[in-house]
Amino acid sequence: MIPALVLVAAYLIGGIPFGYIIVRLKTGRDVRSLGSGNIGATNVLRTTGRAVAVVTLLLDIVKGFAAVWLMAWASDDSPIWMSAAALAVMAGHAFPVFLKFKGGKAVASFIGAFLYLTPLPLLAVLLLFVIVVAATRHISLGSIVAAGTFPLAVWLILHPPAAVVIAALIAGAFIVIRHKANIERIRAGNEYVFRFGRNA
Repeated sequence: MIPALVLVAAYLIGGIPFGYIIVRLKTGRDVRSLGSGNIGATNVLRTTGRAVAVVTLLLDIVKGFAAVWLMAWASDDSPIWMSAAALAVMAGHAFPVFLKFKGGKAVASFIGAFLYLTPLPLLAVLLLFVIVVAATRHISLGSIVAAGTFPLAVWLILHPPAAVVIAALIAGAFIVIRHKANIERIRAGNEYVFRFGRNA
């Protein structure tokens, strides 16, 4: 019973829209009406500035980590329940009840959740992310490549229980799907170019 309640809590934790809240408090604007309309750190960086984006990124990572950590405590480190919590916190970020189910791409909450659940594979794909972004200047492409290779990294590095592999597959596919518009812009040659500063 307790793990089931924590699973609901994981979704609600994921639904806390830090990007929306912080931009609203700092500027009075709705980040959903700016840039790409996303509530995540990349759009916050592009529209509001570095400091706010870094805070948004860190808080979104923390909520992913916290959700899985809480489930680990509630379920005696059950791989099934922790995997479910990782997906629930991502779902909360992407479809937050507090913003009428219109949220972000869930990359940062994915990082936090799997930083707890599968830290070594996550670090491996984050390195790949950095390489891709450095080479292309597209954060979206780095996210897509990292998410797409993440399930394989989980399997090769950890050989974990099936529930963890399945969660990695679902999470990776989910992030790639959430980047559909970015993929179209990459193909068209007009995807946003990353610069670590305001209005990038």
